[in-house]
Amino acid sequence: MNHPVAHTSEIVAILKDLVHIPSPSGYTEEAIQYCERHFEELGVATRRTNKGALLATIEGKREDKHRLLTAHVDTLGAMVKAIKPSGALQLSMIGGFKWNSVEGEYCSVHTANGSTISGTILMHQTSVHVYKGAGDAKRNEDNMEVRLDAEVHSEKDVRDLGIEVGDFVSFQPRFDLTETGFIKSRHLDDKASVALLLHAASELSSNEQTPPVTTHFLISNNEEIGYGGNSSIPSETVEYVAVDMGAIGDGQSTTEFVASICAKDGSGPYHYGLRQQLVQLARHHLIEYAVDIYPYYASDASAAIRAGVDVKHGLIGPGIDASHALERTHEKSLKHTYHLIMAYLMDEMRD
Repeated sequence: MNHPVAHTSEIVAILKDLVHIPSPSGYTEEAIQYCERHFEELGVATRRTNKGALLATIEGKREDKHRLLTAHVDTLGAMVKAIKPSGALQLSMIGGFKWNSVEGEYCSVHTANGSTISGTILMHQTSVHVYKGAGDAKRNEDNMEVRLDAEVHSEKDVRDLGIEVGDFVSFQPRFDLTETGFIKSRHLDDKASVALLLHAASELSSNEQTPPVTTHFLISNNEEIGYGGNSSIPSETVEYVAVDMGAIGDGQSTTEFVASICAKDGSGPYHYGLRQQLVQLARHHLIEYAVDIYPYYASDASAAIRAGVDVKHGLIGPGIDASHALERTHEKSLKHTYHLIMAYLMDEMRD
């Protein structure tokens, strides 16, 4: 093979760190700081955007045209919508998921005073010994609630803990690396891709590799709510590649063992020339890949296009099963996606 060997264990170690940092959209400071420290230790220049995202830049041999790769560190989550008379919490979701996908999940409430209180997300009508229609009740905002791990019997008891409307709620990741190479965890979308970009920056720095063009890494913090990477893009940027998950399901080509190259999503087709370049690189470097279409999907690259940014846009990423729920991927997918990222980073910019 012509590409470097992926240090998968190092990528997985970064990923494990990241998924354990709570970062629902709007509450990403700690995760951004983690990424910032990583780049600073490499000697890579960074700056914060006004929205709170992180932009890292590695100078290339050519400075008139730039590339930008982005991955988002924000995740799904929730916010306290109301405190019920019973002491349970009603939630408002952050990002696009279904309530059934978090039923029974452990969670943490992050209060404005800095404390963290654990709990469990449950249906109000959970007990089959009490509620005859427990299995038929709708999983919706009215019926789902947080059972706090605290002795509370009233709204006042909850407020005395420091919990208020507007506090963020994060979901426990349940990270597990199996002996067979599967990685099971919430928030692989998109912390798997953030780990890949952080490790790619390490590879470039440790081997003193200079990319052919100046390259930016944008660690986005608002992708799950639609506008993470649509601004603060250097004007010299010609190519913009979002590194995000490849969704798996009926009718899809992507698997948990390959790199996904997106041809089209809900926003429309991605740039054909850039997509072909990525396919050619995968073939040349013997990288296992799948070209796919995602009908109910949008990325930070498509958000940038919608915002009027004049770039060639692309989308690649590891294949992830059960997206926006209990997600899973495999070390093979991380490896192939990493090799594709490195091949692209070191490829000459094509006119």
